[in-house]
Amino acid sequence: MTPLEVLARSAALWNRRAIDLRSDEIVAQIMDRGSPDDWRALYALARGDAELRHRIAHLAAMVAQYLPNFWLAAMRSLGEPCELGVKPGFDWLA
Repeated sequence: MTPLEVLARSAALWNRRAIDLRSDEIVAQIMDRGSPDDWRALYALARGDAELRHRIAHLAAMVAQYLPNFWLAAMRSLGEPCELGVKPGFDWLA
């Protein structure tokens, strides 16, 4: 099964009819509510897509979600410049 096929079956997308990785909402939903299999599939797709890597890093840094530093570290391992140790989603409190 391809990474996109894995994501198309993701329980994290329970409220979606189709997967469209151009949507930040869908990517964030997978990052926050996806299974480890979903995360591996998203990582595999990000490995070959610089724009997706950048968007994942941006979402991890800006949107409060589960395991944001996991995503930042994963994207950094793929060469995306990002700062580790941030408190995602809470910049507006400063």
